[in-house]
Amino acid sequence: MTRFVDLPLSAPLLRALDEEGYTTPTPIQAQAIPPALAGRDVLGIAQTGTGKTAAFALPLLQHLATHRKPTPKRAARALILSPTRELAAQIAASVRAYGRHLDLSIGLVFGGVPHGPQARMLAGGVDILVACPGRLLDHVASGGVLLGAVECFVLDEADQMLDQGFIQAIRRIVPLLPKPRHTMFFSATMPAAIAELAADLLRDPVTVSVAPQATTAERVTQRVILTDQPGKRALLVEMMRSPSLGRALVFARTKHGADRLVDHLDRAGIAAGAIHGNKSQAQRERALAAFRDGTCRVLVATDIAARGIDVEGVTHVVNYDLPNVAEQYVHRIGRTARAGAAGLAVSLVAPDEADYLRAIETLIRQRIPFVDRRPPGTPSRLPPPRQGQGRPRPHGRSAGHPAPARSALRHGSGPPRRAAAR
Repeated sequence: MTRFVDLPLSAPLLRALDEEGYTTPTPIQAQAIPPALAGRDVLGIAQTGTGKTAAFALPLLQHLATHRKPTPKRAARALILSPTRELAAQIAASVRAYGRHLDLSIGLVFGGVPHGPQARMLAGGVDILVACPGRLLDHVASGGVLLGAVECFVLDEADQMLDQGFIQAIRRIVPLLPKPRHTMFFSATMPAAIAELAADLLRDPVTVSVAPQATTAERVTQRVILTDQPGKRALLVEMMRSPSLGRALVFARTKHGADRLVDHLDRAGIAAGAIHGNKSQAQRERALAAFRDGTCRVLVATDIAARGIDVEGVTHVVNYDLPNVAEQYVHRIGRTARAGAAGLAVSLVAPDEADYLRAIETLIRQRIPFVDRRPPGTPSRLPPPRQGQGRPRPHGRSAGHPAPARSALRHGSGPPRRAAAR
């Protein structure tokens, strides 16, 4: 088995990894780090929770430390683009941790906060800049940052950049970068637009894929609860009261829907927070902090805001609303079963979401076992289960006596364990 000490990493990086408790690289790290250290462009296809940050951060840090030079004012030697504030902050924190013994400066730029402090930071130049595309372009437009000194460029969560409409922003940024440069490109899925972007950005890349595209994390147990829209709230409260619940991430389709769910859970005596695009950066940080320290065990999020939520011990993901883009399901359930731990993903599915469920099952190439909690007479657009296919009837119960929601919360996972670098 490969260990970090077996990789050609510098002593300061190995020391930092040891202090973080990381000894064994994940598959994406073991496959991507050696060619990246050799200066090869890397195309990484891996879903969330597989350790992508260390896969690009360690080679990037080693390059900058080995080839030291002054950073020009209003410039950066390395640029990492991220689709969300939370993910950008998480990446910056990880890069700081891995590079703590290298004396490299790290800057962070995203929206939702004042420009002034960011402009002052950029004025002196930074070795590594982690940024969201929109705010970065704001600083470019004001002359606050120049990108002509970038030696290493990382595009993370490329498919989420597409979903959030950032592809045009990226195409405005890339011409400002020098050629040649070292580029690393990571995406969980590879739709045609992302494959085209990768072909434009990368030069003779090494392709690393640690799992088939659009597959789900192996350690995630998946369940569906069939219900109707009015019954979802009561089911959610029932699940959130389960003693097996550690930390739960609940996905809503809209920002207002997320706020309504938090209000409903609060009225039921369940502490919950919300994170979405209408929240200020301070509100988002407070909600994440409460989720991390256990003050509230339930965090309700939209797809966009959930990018970058990297919290240990998320035992359950609940899809209160199924995503209307099947690939988002893969991203959502990747929030649990991280760093070697097990997790459970439960989806509440109403009749009008039948097409979404079919699309998800087609994408992940499996049928998801279900529990039927629909009221009698509920119209169903879901096909009846056929003998020999997935969709098993819950053991020991007939269709007329549906299982309680809490039965869908049992998955036999042990306590989360820290296993590998992010």
